[in-house]
Amino acid sequence: MGAWDLLLVGLVILLGLCGVLLPGVPGSWLVWAGVLWWALKDPQPLAWGVFVGATAVLLLSQAVRWALPVRRVRWDEAGRRLAAYAGVGAVLGFVLVPVVGAVPGFMGGIYLAERLRLGRHGEAMTALRTAMRSGGSGVLTELFTCLLITGAWLGAVFAG
Repeated sequence: MGAWDLLLVGLVILLGLCGVLLPGVPGSWLVWAGVLWWALKDPQPLAWGVFVGATAVLLLSQAVRWALPVRRVRWDEAGRRLAAYAGVGAVLGFVLVPVVGAVPGFMGGIYLAERLRLGRHGEAMTALRTAMRSGGSGVLTELFTCLLITGAWLGAVFAG
């Protein structure tokens, strides 16, 4: 598989990661489609193993999200800002403390956004709890899954 193909697959996966945080964009399915495209273009056992693992993890994630209470996420200006902070925090956490760092990074991003907006620790903690109850846990589940799939894909690309 050529460098351009890998770049395009990486862009589809990146679009999927950003799509997790945007309403109406099937982010996790874009990440999955990027891995499928890569596995079809590079039919090696490692590529198919990553694809099968990505499929299993994505289906498990969907089951977990369906089990969570259905909440409606507000996507006004504050919601988009909150999603941006949470997404950047999750990616930084995932990179700095591999895999498990995404969860505290996501929540830390929400806390930071609310602390900057509200100015007080107690109010920011209350806003964090509210955000996680009102749909943040579902977004975190989907984003964490996509980060796992992206990490497996990157590891396979660099290994192979």
